[in-house]
Amino acid sequence: MTWEYAPAPESRDIANLKANYRMFLDGEFVEGAGEPLKTVNPATEEVLAEVSTASPADVDRAVKAAKRAQDRVWGRMPGAERAKYIFRVARMIAERARELAVLESLDNGKPIKESRDTDVPTAAAHFFYHAGWADKLDHAGFGPDPRPVGVAGQVIPWNFPLLMAAWKIAPALACGNTVVLKPAETTPLTALVLAEIIQQAELPPGVVNILPGAGDIGAELVNHPGVNKVAFTGSTEVGKIIQRSLAGTGKKLTLELGGKAANIVFDDAPIDQAVEGIVNGIFFNQGHVCCAGSRLLVQESVAEEVLDKLRKRVATLRIGDPLDKNTDVGAINSREQLAKIQELVASGEDEGAVRWTSPCPVPDKGFFFAPTVFANVSQAMRIAREEIFGPVLSVLTFRTPDEAVAKANNTPYGLSAGVWTEKGSRILLMADRLRAGVVWANTFNRFDPTAPFGGYQESGFGREGGRAGLEAYLDV
Repeated sequence: MTWEYAPAPESRDIANLKANYRMFLDGEFVEGAGEPLKTVNPATEEVLAEVSTASPADVDRAVKAAKRAQDRVWGRMPGAERAKYIFRVARMIAERARELAVLESLDNGKPIKESRDTDVPTAAAHFFYHAGWADKLDHAGFGPDPRPVGVAGQVIPWNFPLLMAAWKIAPALACGNTVVLKPAETTPLTALVLAEIIQQAELPPGVVNILPGAGDIGAELVNHPGVNKVAFTGSTEVGKIIQRSLAGTGKKLTLELGGKAANIVFDDAPIDQAVEGIVNGIFFNQGHVCCAGSRLLVQESVAEEVLDKLRKRVATLRIGDPLDKNTDVGAINSREQLAKIQELVASGEDEGAVRWTSPCPVPDKGFFFAPTVFANVSQAMRIAREEIFGPVLSVLTFRTPDEAVAKANNTPYGLSAGVWTEKGSRILLMADRLRAGVVWANTFNRFDPTAPFGGYQESGFGREGGRAGLEAYLDV
């Protein structure tokens, strides 16, 4: 029996899309002195809006405004009062959830059901959660009188634009810091709508500043002498540059970088449940997830069964219009990212891996790539070593738990991992031996603001979320 899905598009009018957006500095929306950028809908290649960008002088103004707000107002404000503002922002995100979800899918390319059900609710949850910490910092376990660090310079990526903004801003504000944030140049729109919410919530001017721009503006912000704390999420290459540039400056730094997570399936795993977890682990958000389970390690005795069921399941995924509620896999965020995925996939074929690509129809227009699974992958292949950041899965096999651990840890990254087995003792053993900041058991890609997230090795350092994530924003 074949199921046919009638189109179920969400109206783009809900996004309240404007022709022009301006940067947010010292409580006002103002024109930046940088070269305006045009943000593009990756599903249609149409220009969505023109966005004002910052110049180095604008960065300086924003940092000074943040410093002034921190010294005079926000840093002195009792935690219970700060909590009221943060809670207000959380409520307003929830109230404008549908608008934010549609705008996110337009600007980013991700399916509306992911923006609606994951990104926006989790963004609101981060503000709700951290509002609760604002008046309890003395009891967080970081000493009797923790103080804010000062001005936080934050640079976020394009894969979760609104969620990453909330992930960064909420704990900084709860701890009494002020913020200058640079969103990714390809996805600035929801961060600027968040600025509208912050303005409507009547946060004091300068407490949060949002400056769109390219990498040069991010570098200007990171290296500004008035910034006390830097938080960066993005590529490992840029993270290394930031770490070198800040060495010896005394600035606090957290880096959340790339990943090449192992998703490990043992022969006693619930196979059907594991297949769903594998699909979610690599094809959620088109694979644009730093902790994506991009390396599947399957015990040899069940490898054929898992691969057969996996291909059948992946073949049912629907790729297409991100605003259609039936869509499972949306558009790749940019032409440049699509080219990178295509180049790495070609290398996998050249090196001898066996490629299987979903037979699902792919739209003629826009930046799309069909879900792809590589079998017969060796650890030496680029597709097993390099972060593809797309809907591409590399499958390796193992015989023993020791071999699974050795292969899983054979990577310069260390952000996340997954373990599928019915044995609780094996889960605990693997979690103890895997070099990963997050280890999921019989699930994957589960996030909560109460739980710390971060990596080891070339996946960065520091933690964000939970009680542990507060420390990065406190002088203890």
